[in-house]
Order: sequence, then structure tokens, then C-alpha cells
Amino acid sequence: MSAQNEYDVIVVGGGPAGQMAAGTAAARGRRVALLEKNRQLGRKLRITGKGRCNVTNHCSVEEAVAASPRGGKFLYGAFSAFPPEAVMDFFEELGVPLKTERGRRVFPVSDKAEDIAGALERFLSQTGVQVIQEPVSAVLAERGAVQGVGTPAGEYQAGSVLLACGGASYPGTGSNGDGARLAAALGHTVSPLVPSLVPLVERGGYCSRLMGLSLRNCGLKVTERGKKKPVYEDFGELLFTHFGLSGPTVLSASAHMHPMEPGKYTVHIDLKPALDQQKLDARLLRDLEKNKNKMFLNSLEELLPQKLIPVAVERSGIPGETRCHSVTKEQRRALCALLKGFTVEIEGFRPIGEAIVTSGGVSLREVDPRTMGSKLVKGLFFAGEILDCDAYTGGYNLQIAFSTGHLAGSFL
Repeated sequence: MSAQNEYDVIVVGGGPAGQMAAGTAAARGRRVALLEKNRQLGRKLRITGKGRCNVTNHCSVEEAVAASPRGGKFLYGAFSAFPPEAVMDFFEELGVPLKTERGRRVFPVSDKAEDIAGALERFLSQTGVQVIQEPVSAVLAERGAVQGVGTPAGEYQAGSVLLACGGASYPGTGSNGDGARLAAALGHTVSPLVPSLVPLVERGGYCSRLMGLSLRNCGLKVTERGKKKPVYEDFGELLFTHFGLSGPTVLSASAHMHPMEPGKYTVHIDLKPALDQQKLDARLLRDLEKNKNKMFLNSLEELLPQKLIPVAVERSGIPGETRCHSVTKEQRRALCALLKGFTVEIEGFRPIGEAIVTSGGVSLREVDPRTMGSKLVKGLFFAGEILDCDAYTGGYNLQIAFSTGHLAGSFL
């Protein structure tokens, strides 16, 4: 083996976690090689946030933990060592001005993900990381310790190897579960890679009839068959699609809907969250009185979006041709219940290729949260989406990548 193929540290994967880890280790004086199979670093990063890149969320460590439904407790140390404010300072020091928008979401002022990707590349250049564009086929290990990695072009030696290969979402960017396979080959437990932060497919045809309808301020609750306590509750934006439901509240809800089974979950949409049952009933009474000689079907224009009216009338059980003055108290109650709990039965998730992040990955029980090091193989580390942890939409998942990458890079 030639000396040029020998390093202190090898990082596998050139996404945000891998680049952060590689640069952090190199800044400590380590000889670092970053191996990336794509021609371009950070391909997935460049398309996040619809090309704007939601870098992080301007929140506290405790809030970041709370926004991570799987792995929050495990991530506390990483978040504490490199919190959201540190991420913001990091990019601004690299010449990328940032701004904070609704929901404390942080974006580059330019609204260009390319600026974030470019800043990470400058970080690698400034710290002297060698970037090698080759796929890794195996992590080499002997007697319980890593020795390097193997590629189709040969072997590279190192006493520390970090796997930051991502998950399996956005497969067009190269995320295909390679890291999980490499980890499993070394004896690590890897839970199945499934979609998270992903749109939901309905059981039935109501959503397809409402395709394109966006609700800006609605309540959302998810229940699980046979259980009384809601799985998830939220308030915000929701979109009806040809297959089911999407939008920020739905994507965050999906992070709690595991394992997914047809018919296991029901989404309840509160179409009038500003009104309780009593106030909504009073509102209905006024509208019905105002339109007392009209057909019920033609009396809801001020209450509901036009596209929703035919479906709401059908599901209320009130014949559309009923005159408003003939609507009974029982029928009005049924309509109130519908408006406060418009239900959608869920069949499943959209394909993992449409998910923002991957749920599943390397078991957190086998990783030291203080270092991101493997408890099974000496010199092996993990960072980013390869770990079995994920968070809500809003910049939290990139925060996981940067925090775990920085922590691992501090020990590589």
C-alpha cells in the first residue's frame, strides 16, 4: 500500500454530515480523505427546501430534542456540542448571510442552497481535506478494529472511518442505503429504511376529489386504531392531492406513523379550529337563517372553500336540496362534527423516493452518543441520516447532520 493511500481518517459520504465531520477532523490536524461516489458533493443538500436549503431551526437544544421524535435523547449531547446558533455562526463565518423565517426556519439570504453547499466545500478546502470520487464497497476491519476501506480502484488505509452515507430518500442523488449495508456487514443492527416526512396515501376517494385544495390554518390529529390517545397533533398548512394528503403538518405527522399498516391510522382535520363546537353551531344557525329559503348545498359559500362544499354536503348526510329552514338540530350537529373532524383513512406512505428523510438505520444502542463512535468496532463512527433518528420538517434534520458530523469529527 502506497503512502498516498494512507490517512488518519476516512469519511464515506459527501453530504452535510460527512463534510462537517471531515472538515472538523482536518481542522484538528488529522489527515482526512472524504470518499464520495457522486461527481458533486452535497447533491441532496442542493435540492433541499425546494432549492432554498432550510439550514437549521433557530431554537434551543431542548426544542431540537423535542422536535426529534426518534432519537431525541440520544442527540442531546451532539446538539449541545454544536447547537443551532453554532451552525448559524459557522455558515455566516464562511460568508453565507442567513435569515430566519416563519417557524424559526433558517435559510440563506440568497435563497440558494448552492451557497450552503459552496460554503461546505470551502470548509473542506481550507482545512485540507482530500476529496476522492470513488464508491466504497467495504469497510476493512481486523480483530474488531477498522483498517480502512475498499473501493473498486483499490484500498485506502486509516485507523478511523466515518460512515455518513445518508439513508434511502431521494435515490436520484445517490442515497440508496449503501451505508446501512456497510454497517450491517460489520455486525451492526440496522432497522429497515422506511420513508419519513412523506405524504400520505388515503383509503378512499375523497382527497382526489379535493386535489389542489390547500388549507392554510387547520388543525390536524392522527389517531391509531384501538388507541384513545392521539399519535400526533398539529396546526398549520395541509394540501389535498390526487393520492391523499401532503403539506407541512402531514409531513411532520408521518414521522409518528410507524410502522405503517393499511387502515392503522386515521387523520382528523379540524376545518374550523378557531371555533369550538358551541360557537360553530351558532355560526351555522346564523348562516342557515340567512339562507333559509336556499338549498343547503348553496348555503356554505361563506363557511367553506368552494371545492370542499360538495364533499362536505355528501359526508354530512344532509341532502343537498334540503331547504336551510328544514335542517334539523341533529343534522346541524352532524355537520358540526364533520367540520371539526373531517376524517381521512390512511392506506400508507408514498414511496421512499418522495420522502424528505429516511427513518431507520444503525441502531442507536450500538453507538456512543458522546462521540458517535461504534460500540462494536473500534475506530468506526457514524453521522447523519445513517443513524436511526429523524426529526420534523423545519431544519431539524440538517441540524442532526451538522451536529452529529461535528461531534464525530471532534473524536475521529
